[in-house]
Amino acid sequence: MKLTHLLILAFALLQSSAAIYAQDVDEQDAFVEANILAIFYHELGHAVIDLMEVPIYGQEEDAADVMAVLLINELFEEQAAQSIAFDSAFGYINDPDMNEEVSYWDVHGPDEQRFYNHVCLFYGAKADEREELANELGLPEERAESCPEEFEQAYNSWSVIFDEMRSDGDSDSLVLSASSSDQAQRVNQLLQDEVASINSDFTLPGEVTISVASCGEANAFYDPNNTSITFCTEFVPHLEQLFEATFTH
Repeated sequence: MKLTHLLILAFALLQSSAAIYAQDVDEQDAFVEANILAIFYHELGHAVIDLMEVPIYGQEEDAADVMAVLLINELFEEQAAQSIAFDSAFGYINDPDMNEEVSYWDVHGPDEQRFYNHVCLFYGAKADEREELANELGLPEERAESCPEEFEQAYNSWSVIFDEMRSDGDSDSLVLSASSSDQAQRVNQLLQDEVASINSDFTLPGEVTISVASCGEANAFYDPNNTSITFCTEFVPHLEQLFEATFTH
């Protein structure tokens, strides 16, 4: 089954699945916020790799994707984790209609591959509890068989780093530099809560500044030169458009 068909099927199932969405949650808002969190975790992964000097055997972008899934699994209660994992899986599909040529030269893997890697790792963490989710997201049986082992391998690698980062009290490793622009307010609030939560559990060997700003494009990036994460406000309308293109066409 093609991924475009899976997207349509997944949305139909999404509407009827109380395990994935509470009825009183606006689906587009939930989609945007889930992807803001997942993008933030991905960029935080780059910061952790840099500051903790994590050895990477392969593409760093893949490693940051893996850390994002592990944090979603680790930091949230089951229903919330499933909701975030579901929505953020589709955040990888930047071209739902598949009209664009795949850039195989890019440091990021192809969208569909990142989608299935994300689903596989999240499912593999609790395969018994997440079988329905994996089916809704179209994870093939032949891949699903290896997902618990893939998760265990990823967790064993990253758990050493997480253990080193764990803090007994609040830290100030992450510092949010809030923007006063109207476009930034939604992202500011979400990241403010998340920064406080991360700081209560983890500490890093250096400070990471997080800023929300207009960049002229939908982007987010970590800058190792000044240990900062920038989240571009253009990502919000991009995610809203992505939701519409994925689930309403």
